[in-house]
Amino acid sequence: MSPRIKATLAGAALILPLALSACGTTDPGAAASSAPTGAASGDCADVTTSTEPVTVTDSFDRTVELDKPAERVAVLEWQQVEDVLSLCVAPVAVADVAGYTTWNDAEELPEGVADVGTRGEPNLDALYATDPDLVIIEAYTPDDEIIAKLEAYDVPVLATKGADAADPIATMLDTFDIIAQATGRTERAAVVTDEFEQHLADARAQVTEAAPETTDFVYFDGWVDGGNVSIRPFGQGSLVGELGEELGLTNAWTGEVDPAYGLGQSDIEGMTDVGDATLLYTGTKEGEDDWTTELTKNDVWANLPAVTEDRAHAFPEHTWTFGGPRSAEKIVDAYVDVFTN
Repeated sequence: MSPRIKATLAGAALILPLALSACGTTDPGAAASSAPTGAASGDCADVTTSTEPVTVTDSFDRTVELDKPAERVAVLEWQQVEDVLSLCVAPVAVADVAGYTTWNDAEELPEGVADVGTRGEPNLDALYATDPDLVIIEAYTPDDEIIAKLEAYDVPVLATKGADAADPIATMLDTFDIIAQATGRTERAAVVTDEFEQHLADARAQVTEAAPETTDFVYFDGWVDGGNVSIRPFGQGSLVGELGEELGLTNAWTGEVDPAYGLGQSDIEGMTDVGDATLLYTGTKEGEDDWTTELTKNDVWANLPAVTEDRAHAFPEHTWTFGGPRSAEKIVDAYVDVFTN
């Protein structure tokens, strides 16, 4: 699955996103009167929140000023939904609730969150009916049209960067920190960030100790297009790829990628270029076209070294490859499971 990718993204021709099923909006009336119920995370009982006025600079150098930290937040992209939940804030509105719960279980949405339509085209009437004090979005440029559209309403908009292939891990953590500032949860953010960095260090030690015979890898997802399987490798600058390299592994996909997500484009025959690399991929979900079934029918695939040597593995379900610190931990765990067993 792909994130919502803007047409203005340079190099977007490299990216053919998989379709996400649009989810209808729900009646926001109940959600407008009270915040959702249920803890956003299992270790949120002792989280402290600042009560001071907030001035935060978002990912595009826009200044957002709040009389107090945001409490009733509406979030229009899944990475930022996960981030808000990791900070122990329950959002009042989320774009595509069904899609989030299908693809990302790093943080569980509590009950009572209003669904405000798709990520690409949210229902703004439903969104603002939930009475948010902050709307958190993902953008790619400071003049992104979604920013101007939302600023027409009298509610502050925090624009965050979803990805940057120049340093995807730092970008992921920067986005998390900006949201923490806006919600008064910087102490909580420090805890989560420290846990992620320790998780990464522990995993690196495990992989080093295991000394796997093959350390080259390629992670990819795919879809069926006109009866053929299209492959999208996560190359240099992808979050998944960089996490693997942080563990001492080597991303064997060196082809051209887009400048935001580090994603390339290939077909099954193109996978012969990665030699003996271990192959890792996104599993399909119930109700979707099973592109992996078509993949396994292909003779080229069947004869790749990783396939013949049983080194082709699907990552666990609900592992969101474009998420925040908690999703990154799940990705790291998946690598450890493959390369230490």
